[in-house]
Amino acid sequence: MGKKLEIFLVYLKLGLTSFGGPVAHLGYFREEFIVKRKWLKEQGYADVVALCQFLPGPTSSQVGFVIGLLRGGISGGLIAWLAFTGPSVLLMFCFAYGVELFSGEAESGILHGLKIAAVAIVANAVWGMGNKLCIEKSTITIAFISAIAILLWQGALTQLVVIGVGGFIGWGLFLEKKNLGKTASSLSFKIDKKLSYICLATFISMLLLLPIIVVALDDKLLEIFSGFFRSGSLVFGGGHVLLPLLEETVVSTDWVSKSDFLAGYGFAQALPGPLFSFAAYIGAVMDDVPNGVVCGLWCLIAIFIPSFLLLIGILPFWENLRKKNWAQAVLKGTNASVVGLVLAALYDPVWVNAITEVKDFALALGLFCLLVFWKCPSWLVVLCAAVSGAYWF
Repeated sequence: MGKKLEIFLVYLKLGLTSFGGPVAHLGYFREEFIVKRKWLKEQGYADVVALCQFLPGPTSSQVGFVIGLLRGGISGGLIAWLAFTGPSVLLMFCFAYGVELFSGEAESGILHGLKIAAVAIVANAVWGMGNKLCIEKSTITIAFISAIAILLWQGALTQLVVIGVGGFIGWGLFLEKKNLGKTASSLSFKIDKKLSYICLATFISMLLLLPIIVVALDDKLLEIFSGFFRSGSLVFGGGHVLLPLLEETVVSTDWVSKSDFLAGYGFAQALPGPLFSFAAYIGAVMDDVPNGVVCGLWCLIAIFIPSFLLLIGILPFWENLRKKNWAQAVLKGTNASVVGLVLAALYDPVWVNAITEVKDFALALGLFCLLVFWKCPSWLVVLCAAVSGAYWF
């Protein structure tokens, strides 16, 4: 099997089974690419997650793109994105055209079971990442303090501050340790630096100039592209932070009614894959032309392009930087903070939205046991959760 086909099939499976939102996606990715396929090491994975947390855009989609890029170059990253995003986009189009899925009692039970599966997946990620990245009292303490801070002061800004503070503490605690940089796992991105400069220049130019060009040309398609590009460029903290930005872009301009907007957002929460696929739905249900599938794809491309440009622009320089001794000291602190971030997310939003009674906790324990001790693949755990949910709830 060729690499590109392998990337497509693996990410397609993840796009069909990765329920639970961006933090749960990181758990699915870790299980698939570190535990099962060993495409990269735990430390390298945590470094990638830390970088994507700092950048604007959908964190899990960015992490997926980077892993695909590591495996198969830029085309591999794009194939990974296409396969991971495709299933949720198709479902959003179906919903936009009135095919309302998951409306009956059995379907609601399936959704509830899938939420519980996300609890087990994220708990397994905390377990595995903690055992590899938090093996000293200092890093364990950073992880727990990070989790406490994120739970007490929730928000995208808090996540950025916590990871930044974790890096600063890491620099202070571990800088004197020699040869940290030599222990950094290799991540070969194989991106030409000329292309990186072009991507960074394109990102900055589009962000600054698109609003001006829109005013000058007064073109609806360009105005839509500019609005979604701006949303994808400025959203920190994942898909949930996207809601107010997109609402300002499409509801206040009367492109989409508020009821349609909220209905689509609610449906997107129940789907596997990235929440940013919500952009495809918005384009499809716009009140005036342009709308439909073509407009949905136009919006989808516009909202994801900033992430691709930033990652291709930054990765080659970041790879050289992370091999420095001081950078590894910083990353050791940020990685511990990332474990704390995932630990906090295990409680809110994953746990609080899934575990409401004893039966929920019992099912979560069983699924966790299957994952951790019986080493069952994540897709099988998701299938068990869906069947159990339909029968039990």
